[in-house]
Amino acid sequence: MSSTNTMELSVSCTSLLDRDVASKSDPFCVLFQEVDSNWVELGRTETAVNNLNPVFGDKFQVDYHFEEVQKLKFALFDEDKCSSQLYEHDFLGEFVCTLGVIVSNKKLHRPLTLANGKPAGKGAITITAQELSDNRIITLSMCGRKLDKKDFFGKSDPYLEFHKQGEDGKWMLVHRTEVIKNTLDPVWKPFTVPLISLCNGDVDRNIKVGFIAVTTTDKAHIVVMFVYISDTWTCNINVNGQIVISKYINTAYYLYVLACVCAFASHQVGIDFTASNGNPREPSSLHYINPLGSNEYLSAIWAVGQIIQDYDSDKMFPALGFGAQLPPDWKVSHEFAINFDPTNPFCAGVEGIVQAYSTCLPHLRFYGPTNFAPIINHVARFASQALQQDTAAQYFTLLIITDGVISDMDETRHAIVQAAKLPMSIIIIGVGNADFAAMEFLDGDSSVLRSYTGEEAVRDIVQFVPFRDFRNAPKETLAKSVLAELPQQLEALGSHCMLPKSTVYKNPLTNLKDKAHASFL
Repeated sequence: MSSTNTMELSVSCTSLLDRDVASKSDPFCVLFQEVDSNWVELGRTETAVNNLNPVFGDKFQVDYHFEEVQKLKFALFDEDKCSSQLYEHDFLGEFVCTLGVIVSNKKLHRPLTLANGKPAGKGAITITAQELSDNRIITLSMCGRKLDKKDFFGKSDPYLEFHKQGEDGKWMLVHRTEVIKNTLDPVWKPFTVPLISLCNGDVDRNIKVGFIAVTTTDKAHIVVMFVYISDTWTCNINVNGQIVISKYINTAYYLYVLACVCAFASHQVGIDFTASNGNPREPSSLHYINPLGSNEYLSAIWAVGQIIQDYDSDKMFPALGFGAQLPPDWKVSHEFAINFDPTNPFCAGVEGIVQAYSTCLPHLRFYGPTNFAPIINHVARFASQALQQDTAAQYFTLLIITDGVISDMDETRHAIVQAAKLPMSIIIIGVGNADFAAMEFLDGDSSVLRSYTGEEAVRDIVQFVPFRDFRNAPKETLAKSVLAELPQQLEALGSHCMLPKSTVYKNPLTNLKDKAHASFL
C-alpha cells in the first residue's frame, strides 16, 4: 500500500545571475518532477521584481510517496516577457535532487548550476520542507487604515508579509499578499493558508506580520497571537492600538502519523558472514567478488542502501557483521564493526559501507552459528534508551542482509517480540536462492509472531524482501517493497508500545529534533 503525505516546499535564492541591463533580474522558480524520464512541470512561484535574492511567497505542494524515489528539479528564470513559454525567459540556474533528500534535511541549501553543469555564478537555492500533517486552515481578511505615506509622489503601494519563527530562531516567510496600488487604506483579498504552514499548528506560537510599501524598505512589524474560542479561532492583531479580528471555520481536525519514518531514523546495517554463505574465495559463495567487482551482498548493499540513504540527513551508517571469526585471536563474534573500529562503526554513505565490506572480507573467517538475536538486541538497547528522552528524537531501523539460514530461531523470535515495544523496525534482505521460509515466518504477515514464552508481538516490525525477486527491477519497485510496511509499523507504535507520556510520534517534522546518532556499545 502506498503511503502519501503532502509536503509544502518553500524556496528562496541568493546571488542570482543578473541578466537585465538597466535593472536586476526578475526571477521566478519553476518546479519539475521526473516522470518516465521526462520533466513534468508541477508549478511556478510569483515573479520577484528586480531582486537577486528572492524569498518566494508562493509555495509548492507535492505529494510525498515515502516508498518511491521522486526526482525534482528547481529551475530559476528571469521574466522578460508576459509569456508562459519558458524559452522566452532567461535561464538563471537549476538544482536537481530527490524529494526524500529535502524531507530528510528539512532545510536544504545548495548551489545552482547551469545546463552545462557549471556553477551559475554564486547563485544558491534554499528549500524548506513542511509536512502538512494538520488539515486545519485559516482564512484571513486583512485591511489597513491610514497607513503612513511612503511615496514622494502619490500614496503608498502596500502589501503584507506573514512570517513564522523557525527552530533556528530565524523568521521564515509564510505568505505574501498582493500589492495594492496607490492607497493608504488597502483592502487585501481574503486568503487561506494551512494552519501548520502559518504557525506549525501551534496556536500559541507568535507570528510576525509586516506592512510593507513597495517603494521603500520600511517595515512595521506586529505580533499576532491566536486564541481558541469555542468552535472558531480568532486572530487578534494589535496595530497602533487598533484591534482587527478575523475568523475561520474549524474544519475536520486530525493529526496522523508521518509516513516517512526513515527520514528521522538511525539506520544500522547487519551483514551475514557465516559459513553457510560458502567460502568467499570460491565462485559458488554469495560473498565471492567476481571479476566485475561485485557479488550478491554488494548488489544488495548498493540497491537497498541507495534507497534508505535518501532518508538519512547525514548518511552515516553503523555497519555491523555477525557470524565470523575475527583476528587476531579468531574468536567468533555476532556483532562486530566491519570497519574494525568498535568505537566508531559509522560508514559514510553506501560507498562507505561497500568500502568497509570489501576491506574486511579477506580478514575474516566465516564461521557460525547464524545468530540474529545478538544484533537485534544490540539495536534494541539504543531504542530503549531513546524512550528515556523527553521527546521522540529517534526511530531505529536495522537492515539485515543474509542468506536466510538461522540458528537461533527461538532467541530471535523473543528478541523481535521485545523489540516490537520499542521505536525500531527490522528489514531483512534475503540474498541467494535458498529457502526463505524462516525469514517469511519472522515477517509475521501471515500470523502474529510469538516468543518461546508464548508472548505475542504487539506489532509487526519485520519486513522481509527476497532480493532475487527484485535484482533486475527498477529502483522504485524495490523501494516500494523495502519501505512498504514502515509507515504502518510507526503508526502502531504509539498505540501499542511502552512510550512515556511525553513521547510524541505524531508529527516528526515539528516534534522530532534533528536525528542524533546512537553510540556503539
